[in-house]
Amino acid sequence: MAALTAKGAALLPVRGSRVVRALWGWRVQRGIGQDAGNAGEKRDAKPAFTDEAVQDLLYKMTGLNLQKIFRPVRQELKPPKYRLLTEAQLQEATRKAIEEAKEKLRMPPVLDEREPIDDVLADDKVLEGTETAKYVFTDLTYATPHRERFIVVREPNGVLRKATWEERDRMIQIFFPKEGRKVIPPALFKDENLGTVFQQDRHEDVLNMCIAQFEPDSADYIRVHHRTYEDIEKHGKYDLLRSTRHFGGMVWYLVNRKKTDGLLIDMINRDLLDDATSLITLYHMLHPECQSAKEAKEGKLHGIDLIKVFVKTESQKEGYIQLALQAYQEAMATSTGTSNASSIPSSVTPSCVSWADATFSDRYFRMKNDSSVAMQTSSPESDQKICVIRINNGSGLESSG
Repeated sequence: MAALTAKGAALLPVRGSRVVRALWGWRVQRGIGQDAGNAGEKRDAKPAFTDEAVQDLLYKMTGLNLQKIFRPVRQELKPPKYRLLTEAQLQEATRKAIEEAKEKLRMPPVLDEREPIDDVLADDKVLEGTETAKYVFTDLTYATPHRERFIVVREPNGVLRKATWEERDRMIQIFFPKEGRKVIPPALFKDENLGTVFQQDRHEDVLNMCIAQFEPDSADYIRVHHRTYEDIEKHGKYDLLRSTRHFGGMVWYLVNRKKTDGLLIDMINRDLLDDATSLITLYHMLHPECQSAKEAKEGKLHGIDLIKVFVKTESQKEGYIQLALQAYQEAMATSTGTSNASSIPSSVTPSCVSWADATFSDRYFRMKNDSSVAMQTSSPESDQKICVIRINNGSGLESSG
């Protein structure tokens, strides 16, 4: 046993088990995840985060963007290495990269918040006032799992109690340091500082640091994750977590709280219709009592039909999603050759496209109104500029930037 003295207020921590440690090692098991419930629950209980069907849907929606997963990170400068590969070697290297990417996308566990520890072992009044500091006694047996490690605190008033979860985390980090974790959590995780980091679109960095700093069932871990998800949902920045290991947890959080409208619109706007149907399928799994789930089951609906029924019965932003669906369908029609964008008279050169240059990438697309055509021009100096050209029944042109 080891003892430490600590002046000042007590810290805080929660009961655990080997199963929870297994979860933290990414080998999740049914019955421990958030909303999983106990093993004796009835069979029609809501699916758990760790269910295979749920995981399949979440991984599918996460996406596998190799460019994003293996994007450059700040590190020591080293000269690049070049290799000449045959076609077979290139395919093998690509396969290995995909396997490594899937490993990087393994989702952290989603757990219920651990119960506080407030067990008092003894109250020795004879010791009251003999010390002005607390004494922490820690079992340092190497083979003992940290969740089962015996840690107690002797208060100055003579009370001997079990250490709180925060006290346990702090003592374990002192005696068994974990890389990337600090004894005292950085000020970054305070609510007043998170907003500044979110303004810089560093949501993924916050979540990565949170995973390194806190246990997955701690109050701070859950608080930081929920704050991050809420900020992303508020500002519609879903793509920041797409193709990262955090996307599945965000989707699970939003679906549980029926806040899927923004994400659904984002998926439709990005032509991710399969992801949109997966999102609704997950919604129906977690909320089987909803009207759209019943209609989808009765009519065996899929694809756009499934989305339309969901929007009609469950969505709070029906108009927005209907417009997004209409734009998607028109874009699909355009891609099949129904667009007449190329029919713009060659003599027409509206002033709003004067920035066109050989170095720019120009493309034309048909607008929602059949009598309108838009030209989108993007350049390194500017983001996106759109010029809408209205063709007035052959009587002339109107342009608006």
